[in-house]
Parts: sequence; structure tokens; C-alpha cells
Amino acid sequence: MARSLPLKEQASRAISASQALAESIVAALEEGRLAPGQRLIEADLCVRFGVGRNTVREALQRLASEGVVELSRNRGATIREITPEQAQATLELTELLAGLAARSAAQRVHEQDNSFRMRAAIDRLEAAQLKIDDKPFIKARAGFYDALLRIGRNEELQRIFPSIHIHVLRAQFHLTRAHRNQFGDFRTIARAVLAGEPLRAERAMRKHVRRIRILLKQENAREAHRD
Repeated sequence: MARSLPLKEQASRAISASQALAESIVAALEEGRLAPGQRLIEADLCVRFGVGRNTVREALQRLASEGVVELSRNRGATIREITPEQAQATLELTELLAGLAARSAAQRVHEQDNSFRMRAAIDRLEAAQLKIDDKPFIKARAGFYDALLRIGRNEELQRIFPSIHIHVLRAQFHLTRAHRNQFGDFRTIARAVLAGEPLRAERAMRKHVRRIRILLKQENAREAHRD
């Protein structure tokens, strides 16, 4: 007779499963397989990702707490939509936090194997940039920011950074193409980090995000003019 798992281990596995599902939903959103405003139906998610209803509900609660989905008694879960004004405010905050991430990474890049981690991240991003499909680039871009956060070892920044809803913004306003067009910015940031120059790294990152914010503002203005 199979022995049941201890309650603590069962809870741990459940948390891991719901977290993995939440990450899969975010990836699907960034890759365009899900869209802002789209309803997330529990039964469909169970079939699509091969998980149970409890896992789905826990993942949706997690994403709701992170601002990725909105939960309604009548409609259930819906991927959040962002207004142009909210997008600008989010990018202003992103500029500050991403700048801090780059600066912190430059301050610690020469500790342990941090230089290797940074070089590996920019190499993966550069390889992904050469591919037509956006999926490898999206994954490598996430890895680039993750490397900055891990190298910088600022625990509060690691906690706050994922909560600024950048996944929804990127998907809704198709920012991956803009990032690919501005790929040289990532090289500049990586060089400054690897050189151990915190102020130059921060300036380069903030300039990159500011450039994306200006492009988005111009695009939104063109859309409003066409309407």
C-alpha cells in the first residue's frame, strides 16, 4: 500500500505546481498565446496545462495578487488590460527599478562567478536576437533581468521587481519588437556591468527604458489621432 505524503510535503508540492502554472500563463501572455482582456476559464486551463482545479485556482489567486489577472464573481479570471496612462506610469517605475538593478549588479559583478553569469546572459540574448521567432528572445530577455537581480543580491528589489506588471504591458503594447530593435542597449548595459561601473550601468538601463517609454507614447498618440 502506497504511503501518503506528509501534509507539509503535499502543501509544498501544491505551491510549486501553482507557481509553475502561474509562470506558464505569464510566458503564454508574453509569447502572444494569451492576450490582455482574455478570459481564463478554469476547465480550459486544466486541460491545456494538465493540472487540477485547485492548482489552477491557486495560480490565478497568485496572478491576481501580482496584478496580472483580475478576478470577478461574474466573469471569473480575466487578464488585466492596461491604459496608455497606466503603461507610462509603469514604465516610469520600471526605469527606476531596472536602473537600480543594473547599478547593484555592477557593484557586485566581480564577486564569485557573477561575471560568468552576466556574460552568459548577454550571450544568450544575443543568440536569441538572431532568431526570427520571438519566443527565444523573450526567454533570454527574462534571463538577462534575472541575472542582474541575482548578481545585485538586493532582496527587496528581487521581491518588488516582478510585481510591476511588465508582462501585461509588454504583451498588450507589443514591446518585444521594440526591445529587439533597441538590442544595442542591452550590450551597452552588459558592458557597463561587466566593467564594474555602477553609474554608467544605471544610466544605460534608464536610457533604454526611457527610449521604450517615448516610443510607446508616440505610438499611442498616433493611435489616438487615427481614431
